[in-house]
Amino acid sequence: MSMADQIAVQLPYLRRYARALTGSQTSGDTYVRATLEAALADKDLLDQIGESRVSLYAAFNRIWSTGHVEAAVAEVDEGGAHEQLAQTRLSHVTPAHRQALLLTTLEDFTSEEAAIILDSSVDKVDAMVVQAINEIESETATDVLIIEDEPLISMQLENLVTDLGHRVIGTAATRSQALEIFSEHPAGLVLADIQLADGSSGIDAVEDLLKFGDLPVIFITAYPEKLLTGERPEPTYLVTKPFQESTVRTAISQALFFGTSRPLG
Repeated sequence: MSMADQIAVQLPYLRRYARALTGSQTSGDTYVRATLEAALADKDLLDQIGESRVSLYAAFNRIWSTGHVEAAVAEVDEGGAHEQLAQTRLSHVTPAHRQALLLTTLEDFTSEEAAIILDSSVDKVDAMVVQAINEIESETATDVLIIEDEPLISMQLENLVTDLGHRVIGTAATRSQALEIFSEHPAGLVLADIQLADGSSGIDAVEDLLKFGDLPVIFITAYPEKLLTGERPEPTYLVTKPFQESTVRTAISQALFFGTSRPLG
């Protein structure tokens, strides 16, 4: 496999990480693009990012940590309230903790690998993960709709969400069920599979729900590459099946941190 092919295989996952980190598809993609442009202008850097996934993420981290791309993002990003809220909150919160958490859960790096990416120590990375969890889980509890046609996975997600202090207002196995539940009791967070029981699409179900207003959505799928194509607006929060509960927990915390959720009444 050529260097270009090796990098191309990792790009969908780097873009996922960048979007979860920034809370914006536009902002995340801008930083990924800046990383690739820097590599094309520097052969040594290009050789480095072609060596391993760790090297690619480390190069991205160096670009992102400089903040030099941020001004350009602010000028061109015309996203909705979700993106604007993300940028506002990022300006007030030290992001290193979230980086460590995302790298070791969403991206499944070891603490040792995350330390290399962040140019830090393993002990510091572990401490930042703990701090991130404590900070993010202080967010207000919300009502959650689960769109999932596999009963065991649905039960697992319901238990996880409840343990985090949120309330599940319903579980739906089809697009029509999701719309019916949401119309009667709007949720502040949606966890959605892509392929549903009757052949309907979780993506279409989410699009139905977003007509009611903007809200954070986490897609959970066995085929993340189908959503990370660059051909349509892509989800900021995407968890791959089979998933670790810590990964879903991180995604929920991030989604509620950046999104507008409705607190329990």
